[in-house]
Amino acid sequence: MLVKEYRICMPLTTEEYRVGQLYTISKHSHQESEKGEGVEVVKNEPHEDPVHGPGQFTEKRVHLSSKLPSWARAVTPRIFYITEKAWNYYPYTITVVSLADSHSLQCSFLPKFSIYIETKYEDNCGDSENIFHSDKILGDHEVSFLDIAFDEIPERYYRSLEDPRFFSSAKTGRGPLREGWRQHTKPIMCSYKLVSVKFEVWGLQTRVEQFVHKVIRDILLIGHRQAFAWVDEWCGMTMEEVRRYEQETQEATNELIGLVAPAISVSEVGQPTATHSAPASAPSTPLSDEAPEFLAPPKTRPRKKSAPETLTLPALRERAGAE
Repeated sequence: MLVKEYRICMPLTTEEYRVGQLYTISKHSHQESEKGEGVEVVKNEPHEDPVHGPGQFTEKRVHLSSKLPSWARAVTPRIFYITEKAWNYYPYTITVVSLADSHSLQCSFLPKFSIYIETKYEDNCGDSENIFHSDKILGDHEVSFLDIAFDEIPERYYRSLEDPRFFSSAKTGRGPLREGWRQHTKPIMCSYKLVSVKFEVWGLQTRVEQFVHKVIRDILLIGHRQAFAWVDEWCGMTMEEVRRYEQETQEATNELIGLVAPAISVSEVGQPTATHSAPASAPSTPLSDEAPEFLAPPKTRPRKKSAPETLTLPALRERAGAE
């Protein structure tokens, strides 16, 4: 198991990001879905935890059979998807990602693969140490600070309108972000993400776990860049409004990918509880938001472009995630 902690700062407050996160995930999932492939929302309902209190449980299936490389399609079930379960007790969340097929609900191709993510949000610039106090991690783990403005992302995902170095919010007056912005920007918050990747297959474990972390890094950068770049779309929305947007978008997304999903129960935190208990003993995690590419062969990361107006790049392709 390979464990890393990621810290991603945003020019927002944690209360603002609570709405922005829900809006961004819903919009992104809808954008990245197409008929027969995409993000199917299976459940989205209130949940009460004895330790963390009221929260929201979501279960999603990321259908991606056609997105796999040819060698993987030859050995995986025809109907193949990633299951993402999340327990949101904002400002603390848990996300668990695993593999499944439509018949066994347990992928025989990669039976020992899983991603576990713990996320905490705080109003600071990422300087809280030992924020997770986890007894599940033996020894030190790597801590990586991700800069949404100046860390490079894969060129195929680049969109000039979502570049924080050039984006300026009309509603909040924030941006563009300059070198050293994390030291002087107010307000500022940080997403702390403790990500554990487990792939217990002899001969492949180290390479696959390292590669999955590279994919997760890109997902985190892209998702947080979009949350800031779309701030004028969600700024000022109430939790009731963003939950309503979430429900409408999820229904449209399920219809778009041509899947018949169970009725979605979407309501605000604090309503009657459901029975989806958060994992209590899982190792100490989109993709979420998204990992359809974790099986693809590694690609050379392009050099960062300093003149985005010279790029003519396609919009972000199918989301694989997180908090």
